[in-house]
Amino acid sequence: MPSATSHESPKRFRVIVMGVSTGGVQALKRVLGGLAADFPLPILIVQHMSPASGDGLAKLLDQLCLLRIKEADEEEVMQGGCAYLAPPNYHLLVESNGSLSLSAEKPVNFARPSVDVLFESAAAAFGPAVIGIVLTGAGYDGGRGLLRIKEQGGMAIVQDPADADASSMPKYALSLVTADHVARLTELPGLLTRLVS
Repeated sequence: MPSATSHESPKRFRVIVMGVSTGGVQALKRVLGGLAADFPLPILIVQHMSPASGDGLAKLLDQLCLLRIKEADEEEVMQGGCAYLAPPNYHLLVESNGSLSLSAEKPVNFARPSVDVLFESAAAAFGPAVIGIVLTGAGYDGGRGLLRIKEQGGMAIVQDPADADASSMPKYALSLVTADHVARLTELPGLLTRLVS
């Protein structure tokens, strides 16, 4: 049986963190909808949204995808086979014991939830065991957090800006980080499955 390299070992990664803004609903449908119900890693997601938004996005995605998809709860312990969305108007953070926390601290990059806040907490908690993904979006959120993930030895994936509804978030991330993978949305489910299997 061929041995996995240490770079792509199944045990290398513990969590996937994903940030998305403009065009995010369709992007999340495409990426999460392509993953199997037994996908082994938890996925933590910041989608920029109005503070008044309810949990409709999580419910919609949960109906469309094989993965379980829900809004994150305070002190919830993340599990494989589940994707957790930051609730409207709260930053989402992950602790080193795998539990999730929510914060009403001030917006970062004009956003709460902020992609950078999630990414930086994941890098601090899990270092090289993090896969960070920046998808379509306007503005600059996610770039600095993705850089922090790379600095801690984690993996950086960025949606191809030419494939994004709004290219500024992916372009900004690529201006700061040499990504391990630049991919179209249609390629991401297969790529993630290979990386963690």
